Amino acid sequence: MNPARLQHLLQAAADRRLLVVGDVMLDEFVWGRVSRISPEAPVPVVEVQEETSYPGGAANVARNLRPFCAGVWLCGLVGEDAHAGRLGGLLGAEGIETGGLVAEAGRPTIVKTRIVARQQQVVRVDREKRLPLDAKVLEQACETVGGILGKVDAVIFEDYGKGFLTQALKDRVGRMAREAGKYIAADPNPQNPLDWSGVDLLKPNRSEAFAMAGMPDPGAAADPLADSALLEVGGRLLEKWNLPGLLITLGEHGMVLFRTGAEPYHTPTRAREVFDVSGAGDTAIALYTLAICAGAEPKEAAEISNHASGIVVGKLGTATLTAAELRESFQKGG
Repeated sequence: MNPARLQHLLQAAADRRLLVVGDVMLDEFVWGRVSRISPEAPVPVVEVQEETSYPGGAANVARNLRPFCAGVWLCGLVGEDAHAGRLGGLLGAEGIETGGLVAEAGRPTIVKTRIVARQQQVVRVDREKRLPLDAKVLEQACETVGGILGKVDAVIFEDYGKGFLTQALKDRVGRMAREAGKYIAADPNPQNPLDWSGVDLLKPNRSEAFAMAGMPDPGAAADPLADSALLEVGGRLLEKWNLPGLLITLGEHGMVLFRTGAEPYHTPTRAREVFDVSGAGDTAIALYTLAICAGAEPKEAAEISNHASGIVVGKLGTATLTAAELRESFQKGG
């Protein structure tokens, strides 16, 4: 993609608005160094040097979108606790609309705390309680989305399998979005086996795609377009849910775009250094969807998504990127 085309798409994206619906959480990072082993157990002692917090899960998708577009709305479930207040403050500081967040008493806000020493994650502590979605929460979320849809160009479902994205919620929000003529993308979770019919794009990673297709993964081939098992999985998933588009991310092998009636398209990884892959999938679906909304062809959107993912894996923590970094990546990688 030449610089002029990329700049045109970035300028168009700056006028777009999107809604992200899914499992929101707070990502905490405890940064430190290890100097000794604990006398109490054979584990390292991490001396804390810094603590940071970021919006995570579906909130990280919103966070990845915000630097590139005019507005981002977020719909998800939080508790009535201090962590919800912290998350709301972080989102507000980044200009993300939080009116779609539904608070439920008795359900804690999901928090993932990562302890990192010498650029290596030592342990992750998850705080969550998986409970059935209350009918009142479902109604409140759908009512809120109904009030937002007229303001946005696309809807992204982000499923981390935490219980918010039920089949009923996906179907109702999806139906409203289709009736309103909105582009719909989804990042699925095989642990929450939903029917994804009706979405315009599904974006699993390789292991998720094989799981949803009900096939064992024999291991990646050097050339994804010569990977017969991967190609079969792509075809199965397109047919299973009558999908117009399927983007399978492949880590160090980049990503492959499958479309009904078209040859699979492979874009190799653009990552130059890999420090932290957490959140890379969030970046991939965010930038692909935004590019489509800005008028990109599917192959162009895949290239933008791939370059963006390659940038964030070169950063520690739940990272995002800027338009300047994206332009630089294209200049270096073509």
